[in-house]
Amino acid sequence: MAVLVITGTGTEIGKTVATAAIAATAWAAGRSVAVLKAAQTGVRPDEAGDAEEVARLAGAVTTAELARYPDPLAPATAARRAGRAPVHPAEIAEAAAKLATEHDLVLVEGAGGLLVRFDPAGGTLADAAELLGAPVVIVASAGLGTLNTTELTARELRSRGLDPLGVVIGSWPAEPDLASRCNLADLPDVTRTPLLGALPAGAGSWTPDAFRAAARSWLTPRLDGTWDAEAFRVREGPR
Repeated sequence: MAVLVITGTGTEIGKTVATAAIAATAWAAGRSVAVLKAAQTGVRPDEAGDAEEVARLAGAVTTAELARYPDPLAPATAARRAGRAPVHPAEIAEAAAKLATEHDLVLVEGAGGLLVRFDPAGGTLADAAELLGAPVVIVASAGLGTLNTTELTARELRSRGLDPLGVVIGSWPAEPDLASRCNLADLPDVTRTPLLGALPAGAGSWTPDAFRAAARSWLTPRLDGTWDAEAFRVREGPR
């Protein structure tokens, strides 16, 4: 698994923090890690983007960003409004493949959901994953509505012959509601993929030292962690 693609089921569901946790556990396991942000939107040139945030939380990882656009929109739309060249799936795949020659693990973080458009031709992160032949981690929200979007994402991956490696819950609430608790059983059922982890709500605001110390406890051994999905379901599931 030299390249791992990380997609969300939408925006603001914890994809960047989940990417940081995956990077932190791999780095703690002795692997060299690179993080590729395919296209950064909604960030000024002097602001830190998602790749830099991953490095801040995770530690000594290589970061790369293919393009940056000021408007907080889908990359294709943001590129058009800025009058700048879009990013194409082939460029994403080429950059990831090059990083993979120099690192043990390359994490390719998308923008929003799997089918968000990067270019006028309709190129998506799914197209880049196809070119790479890389497994995909789906970062999903915990609560009501997540079953539909997460199942659709898994189905789209399989329709392309891609491997949905599993689901990471990007933000697990301190006081989960009934829908969130039930989704611990329902997410693996509807997606036919395992739960690979659950990050506590607000983890992105932790200090880097605290984040790195705890990251392994949020992810399963498949992602170099110690998290036990079944024990978590028993503890946090329906009451």
